[in-house]
Amino acid sequence: MDKPISMSVKDYLIRMMSVKMMLSEKTIEAVVNHQFQSANVALQENNSLEISGFGKFYFNQKKAQKRMEKMLSKAELFAKQAADESLSEQRRNSAAVKLANTLAGIEVLKPKLQTNENQSVTDLRGVEESLDPCVRYEGAD
Repeated sequence: MDKPISMSVKDYLIRMMSVKMMLSEKTIEAVVNHQFQSANVALQENNSLEISGFGKFYFNQKKAQKRMEKMLSKAELFAKQAADESLSEQRRNSAAVKLANTLAGIEVLKPKLQTNENQSVTDLRGVEESLDPCVRYEGAD
């Protein structure tokens, strides 16, 4: 069965899972929302997040720094436009809204960049050792 165009992927997955698992849509939706909220918090607190079956997501420090520089230059431009009396009232209001949105984006990104500047960032990708399935590991008794 294909997803209807009018339905979001999340809603479609919730509906399909509720039918398949014979649970209410509200229960499935609560679990899905909780998982996404937990993943969001984990990504904000750490530099990486691994979701089984989907892969590992990394916070890219260099891209974030470039994005911050771009947002700061945009904020400066929008502030000039908002204060420019030669522009129409509508254009100044538009610039003020864009400035507010850009400043909000800066505030979201700033804590992550500050915490990463204070920490020595070590890239541990590929460092994990996988267990050899042929070797039997015994715990301490």
